[in-house]
Amino acid sequence: MRRLGIALSLLVSSVAVPVAVSTGVVHADGPGVGAPWVVSLGDSYISGEAGRWAGNSNSSSSSVDAGGSAAYFDNATRTAEVINRCHRSTAAEIHIGGGVNSLNLACSGAKTGTFTSSDGYFKPGIDFYNVGGNQGQALMLQNFAATHNVKMIQLSIGGNNFGFADIVQRCVTNFLTSPSWWKNYCNDDSAITANFTATNITNQRNAITAAINNVKTAMANAGYSTTQYKIVVQTYPSPIPNGTGFRYGESGFSRQNTGGCGFWNADANWANGTALVNINNAVKGAATAANSSGNVVVMDLAASFNGRRLCENTVNLMENTGKGNWTAAGAADVTEWISQIRTVSTVFGPYYVQESIHPNWWGEKAIRNCVRQAYNGGNVRGGTCTRTANGLNANGEPNMTLI
Repeated sequence: MRRLGIALSLLVSSVAVPVAVSTGVVHADGPGVGAPWVVSLGDSYISGEAGRWAGNSNSSSSSVDAGGSAAYFDNATRTAEVINRCHRSTAAEIHIGGGVNSLNLACSGAKTGTFTSSDGYFKPGIDFYNVGGNQGQALMLQNFAATHNVKMIQLSIGGNNFGFADIVQRCVTNFLTSPSWWKNYCNDDSAITANFTATNITNQRNAITAAINNVKTAMANAGYSTTQYKIVVQTYPSPIPNGTGFRYGESGFSRQNTGGCGFWNADANWANGTALVNINNAVKGAATAANSSGNVVVMDLAASFNGRRLCENTVNLMENTGKGNWTAAGAADVTEWISQIRTVSTVFGPYYVQESIHPNWWGEKAIRNCVRQAYNGGNVRGGTCTRTANGLNANGEPNMTLI
């Protein structure tokens, strides 16, 4: 029962070890020279969290298991993670292929600045932290870019600065601990509203601006001019529908126990209309503030998953689609692209609590389609990423358009 022992921990734990990349360095490679690379930095919404799962199922994990048990293994031999629980999945959006090399330096739980979590885990931020072999992501990028021709940096950061995990935890807890005839909403809880005061919004926008500037500093330190690369700053997609779009009603607990999406309608409306808007506006404002050199663009993902969101009435659990498993033709069109919200008391192998409410295999592949369009053969651009049609492209990705 997802209603028992609710305790989300979406900001994942990571063990601090030095980043290790098998590069096969050609010594002539570097700024503007050699094979092109794209690099991702940031948090769980770009690292590939939940990228193992192509849809959701309450009856058979194997029916949605696209990545397998090695989905998050990113070391050279695909036997372990470089940093434990970063969950840099094989489905991560940065791996666009087509002759373009890619490196994923993002890590679940990341904020703009490096910090140690309350349970003692190291969280590399978009900075130059360098203590005891533990490095911030900007420093990792700087070291890599010095010997590789990095053309584009894809960045997702800021959600955790606004307490994303705490917001989800509070909303689901309130849903499970109050009856439909006396709803206890999260959107008016002081611990939640404190994230969206004018002062905090300004502070977090400034922190995101500083993170983007750290990326620019890293590239300058690696020997790049601002004309030799671009930074694509992506916003966050809506993971749940508005209240009227849920396929489960508010009465009873099926919305969480079955669907894994325990939000009251009013809280879902607030999450989309207030929380997401404020977070994404802060991200876009930061990108504008950091764009003095003209090499920062925005990829807007806010509506990318509309029609495929968690518990949306246009999709369903795998066992209710008639498709059998994720490989069936048309499975991506009828299943969810966001992973269910799971709790400590209900999660069990092969699932992780931290996978909750993140883009899954299809979600990652959909964004990857737009990232490839943003790369644009090396003429990097921004735009708005949206679903355009059912079906998959030649790369096995949902059809998307960046305009």
